[in-house]
Amino acid sequence: MKRQLSVGQSLALLAVLGLGGSLAPVPAAAEEPETPQTERGRCPDDVVAEAAPTELRCATVTVPLDYADPQGEQIDLTVSRLAATDPDKRRGVLMLNPGGPGGSGLALSALLVAQGLPSSVTDRYDLIGMDTRGIGHSTPVSCGFTTDNPYYTNIPPYAVDDAAVTAQAKAAEQAAEQCADNDRDGRLRHLTTANTARDLDRIRAALGEEKTSYLGYSYGTALGAAYASMFPERADRIVLDSNIGDTHLDRDGMRRYALGMEQTLPAFAQWAARRHDSYGLGRTPEQVRASYLTIAGTLDRAPVAGIDGSLFRLLTFGHLFKQSQYPKLAQTWQAMREGDEAAALDLSAAQEETADGELLPTDNALAVFLSVTCNDVEWPENVNTYRRGVAEDRERYPLYGAATANITPCAFWPYAPAEPPVEVEAEGPRNVLLLQNLRDAPTPHRGGKMLREKFGDRARLVSVDDSGHGVYVLGRNSCALNAATRHLVEGGMPAKDTFCRAD
Repeated sequence: MKRQLSVGQSLALLAVLGLGGSLAPVPAAAEEPETPQTERGRCPDDVVAEAAPTELRCATVTVPLDYADPQGEQIDLTVSRLAATDPDKRRGVLMLNPGGPGGSGLALSALLVAQGLPSSVTDRYDLIGMDTRGIGHSTPVSCGFTTDNPYYTNIPPYAVDDAAVTAQAKAAEQAAEQCADNDRDGRLRHLTTANTARDLDRIRAALGEEKTSYLGYSYGTALGAAYASMFPERADRIVLDSNIGDTHLDRDGMRRYALGMEQTLPAFAQWAARRHDSYGLGRTPEQVRASYLTIAGTLDRAPVAGIDGSLFRLLTFGHLFKQSQYPKLAQTWQAMREGDEAAALDLSAAQEETADGELLPTDNALAVFLSVTCNDVEWPENVNTYRRGVAEDRERYPLYGAATANITPCAFWPYAPAEPPVEVEAEGPRNVLLLQNLRDAPTPHRGGKMLREKFGDRARLVSVDDSGHGVYVLGRNSCALNAATRHLVEGGMPAKDTFCRAD
């Protein structure tokens, strides 16, 4: 069992980079807050190692746990800085977020530089990474999850039948109760996108900046949209990459993962069909798709070395994030089709070797994901609502719908949202550039179109004829790269929405 859960855990983090009553709103910040205190120095050892050879400096910023009680309990946020390389050209700071919620961003600046972030950007901006509230080195939270816990993934398991929904409901309820039992300091309820956006503004003030620019990926687009809506006068140049469609992840947003799977698998299917003589998964994309459904169904009935149909589907979803993962995915399909237990065990062992690496979702990451996702918005509480959704999406999105429509711990979350979710603000400067691949498993193109409509004339959408999760620097399209760099460096916004052809 431990081996099976380890595979599920590792793949889950690949999949999330990347899920009643009267509500009293908390003010964003009517006036400039008192400048928070900072302590500057060397970054934690794990951040130093991850960022090497790039050298970062880190600082601690203190902020209120509860912005409705600003003089009450304070928590620490750890931020990193990679200073602008040309002081004469320096414009200000560019805050970065890798997604999640639950992803550490302290070394993100070093990753982007290593991936080819243009020097015209690094000349002009101090790159500011961070562990947002609750994460890693920023007063971390815990639900006490362990590897033998039935809840081990941000995405619910694929429900092969109605009994699987019932079983997942029990696991989800247990996970919510475990979070409540471990929340001895009462911090989980204060992990929200709105509070994290307020934290960004405190960090801006601590850095002595009048405004901040921002680059966020995946869930980081929700955080960036919230900041640009709550603090439009302090938001400088904003780039939101691979958008989830709003300022929060709700049930509809999670169900869109299934749409993304349907739109993205054909790219792998075309790739595999052209390599039929090597992998034997089908001579046409239609045959490759049929192979997926056949393998998944077979594993539902007879798992191979602990890998069942649910884990196989999750593995496939995660490996659609980048085309560089296609060969490994094809090998895995081969092994599962042939019932190769040795290969399955090798796969599991390889995943376990990442236990100390970035692919293994930790208790901390899962706790933050649940807290933010469940606290941001009300989720349905009736199990039958999810049961109907699974039945609908199994038919509508046969590749993965019965997973993303399945029940989550948010249905049993012990805390009601303290305030309504942040509304996207269409009034403000035209400074929000949205980037979106046409084929993206966790954030389908529809998310970019949704956010574009909500921002109105404040935003422009750059749609990219490509597959994968992540466009700017992490992708490979020159048109989109140039558009985002131009916006950050010159402030240039396209006159209208733009379509970037495949390179």
